[in-house]
Amino acid sequence: MSRVSAKIIVKKLFSLLSVVRGYNILVLIAAQYLAAIFIFSNHKSIKSVLFDWHLLYLVIATICVVAAGYIINNFYDKDADKINRPIKTTLDSYVKQETKLSLYFFLNFTGFAFGLLVSWRAAFFFSVYIFGIWLYSHKLKKHPFIGLISVTILTILPFFVLFVHYKNFSKVIFVHAIFLFLIILIRELIKNLENIKGAIINNYNTFPVKYGEKNTKKLIILLMVLTLIPIGVLFKYPAIEYMKYYFYLAAITLVFIGFYTWRATKTNQYRLLHNILKVLLLIGVFSLLFIDKSLILDKVVTVLD
Repeated sequence: MSRVSAKIIVKKLFSLLSVVRGYNILVLIAAQYLAAIFIFSNHKSIKSVLFDWHLLYLVIATICVVAAGYIINNFYDKDADKINRPIKTTLDSYVKQETKLSLYFFLNFTGFAFGLLVSWRAAFFFSVYIFGIWLYSHKLKKHPFIGLISVTILTILPFFVLFVHYKNFSKVIFVHAIFLFLIILIRELIKNLENIKGAIINNYNTFPVKYGEKNTKKLIILLMVLTLIPIGVLFKYPAIEYMKYYFYLAAITLVFIGFYTWRATKTNQYRLLHNILKVLLLIGVFSLLFIDKSLILDKVVTVLD
């Protein structure tokens, strides 16, 4: 193989990883397994979770469908991304659109097939998930409220499938879900502010486009205040153990983001805030290691009894 051919293959590989957001996929895998081990699973043994074949199939199905979602989103957003993310758009262009669409259908079929290996209900769930992602990319994202709520729900759904799989009805899980829902809403609003130029040019009626930057910032600050409520509730659960320090960090970070968001006016400033929230969510994923699972299990047993 010549050096030129090797460079082309490497470029296409990185282009493909950029399109399917390889980093986000890796984080999702880690998040699902850590959540399964330390929150959802009713087993005290980590080994029993790691060798749960149905969990493996659900994780594979999830990453296939999510990766396909990034591809179809990239397809519909190609014009807006030329304005909002010119460097990424150049990298993504090394793979042909026909190849991306073929991969999109292959990944969705694979996700459905792995869901079917678990149960027909899991296959039905992933069918609905695939349709929901397509509908969001094609239609819903162009509307302010519906687009905002739908993308947040679609982001949380991979954890909902674990919730159903393990049938864990602990209250701490619901409170944690509310916290995550609010954080993702804030992130999406900041991302909308970051991408406002591309949205205007491509007639995307996002929240900042319809209601203005100032009202968007007011909503972000309101959501940040609301986020302090689940944080306060979670402090009452002994099960969070040392993860409480993550929530201290989250509260401080959100206060900083609130002040900075109000003063921000440039795309780079919004991009910084967006990246800070991504890092905060990443830290949150690995903070699950500090949860005292035995206390959660005791709560679940009490509820079931």
